[in-house]
Amino acid sequence: MGSFKIEGGLKLKGSLVPQGAKNEALQVLSAVLLTPEEVVIHNIPDIKDVNRLIDLLRNLGVKVNPLSQKGSWSFKADEIDLEFLDSDEFKTKGASLRGSIMIIGPLLTRFGKGYIPSPGGDKIGRRRLDTHFIGFENLGASFEFLRKESFYKVKAEKLTGAYMLLEEASVTGTANILMAASLASGTTTIYNAACEPYVQQLCEMLVNMGAIIEGIGSNLLRIKGVEYLKGCEHTLLPDMIEVGSFMALAALTESEITIKGAGVRHLGLIPNTFEKFGLQFSIENDDIRVPSQRHYQIESFIDGSMLTIADAPWPGLTPDLLSVILVMATQAKGNVLIHQKMFESRLFFVDNLIDMGAQIILCDPHRATVMGLDRRMPLRGIKMTSPDIRAGVSLLIAALSAEGTSIINNIEQIDRGYENIEGRLNALGAHIERI
Repeated sequence: MGSFKIEGGLKLKGSLVPQGAKNEALQVLSAVLLTPEEVVIHNIPDIKDVNRLIDLLRNLGVKVNPLSQKGSWSFKADEIDLEFLDSDEFKTKGASLRGSIMIIGPLLTRFGKGYIPSPGGDKIGRRRLDTHFIGFENLGASFEFLRKESFYKVKAEKLTGAYMLLEEASVTGTANILMAASLASGTTTIYNAACEPYVQQLCEMLVNMGAIIEGIGSNLLRIKGVEYLKGCEHTLLPDMIEVGSFMALAALTESEITIKGAGVRHLGLIPNTFEKFGLQFSIENDDIRVPSQRHYQIESFIDGSMLTIADAPWPGLTPDLLSVILVMATQAKGNVLIHQKMFESRLFFVDNLIDMGAQIILCDPHRATVMGLDRRMPLRGIKMTSPDIRAGVSLLIAALSAEGTSIINNIEQIDRGYENIEGRLNALGAHIERI
């Protein structure tokens, strides 16, 4: 198990370019299975979760080739080995990555069957797969769950379009059903669809492949199935979670950081949320510049009551940023209630922050009240363990602002979602050593 050794209390200065969006990558990489033609994807981040999915595609028979431009890859799924789905190797590799669930829709609609072991990923609470499989059943697939093996199977000779109202606006569920419907017979209507930028990007990619989709960007999608999808070229958005993480890093460490090519028009409420915390920043073209700032004050509601920051389906605030926002709040002026609605284990990392000197009350698994210290009591370096991707980078940000030295164990979790994070931050003046 790898660790980071961090010397805290240093101010950083310079520019960062956000990596390609991890969550979008997992969707559009799965979509290459929809066509036998070549698909070229640009700005793919070099991170563990994405690399595991690329490796899984390669094992399935997809021809995978890195191109000369960093982050650009070509994929050609013209000779898929469906027998691999029954192998022990597939069960092991598919279970190591939650994003593997999204290969089912493309396999089902193109080849008539899709299998997947119960996928892994962050241990942040229950993340149900019902939306995916109910959607496939609505399209005419038969579903089987082998409980002893924890293995899911869906089969269909030919999918048929249908109307469905999703119980939850699941991003991966919407993406999976969307890909399955693109080659189904007839028209599929998905109401209460997720409309995150990642889903919009997948829709645009599918349209470029020849799909017919109406309502892109809304929660009502209509997909008219086609007989064949062709190859295309696609570029991933900048990762909005990295953009938000870097803004929080600048705030907590009093650093001057410019985020180049931040994809500002796709950030939704993220800039507005940082404004509520009193963070000063400017947007110039597509860059976000955060100046060094000693103090930042949390707003109150109009009636004077304490600010609450909660996650919500898009266009609400993404839950992936609540951990870094919570860390940033520890040195703000004022108090805030952080309400993590979607995952019941994601706030448990705050015990580490309390050990570092933060004043936080964990009200229950979903809510934490943070009393901002306005830098009167800096955080102190400690030894801790990263429980998941977002908590891991949040603890890294906290450690960079703390007095003394911190050790973060289990940094494989951070590597799953952040490309060469120590190299990029060290280039700005951080002291992070991988041990």
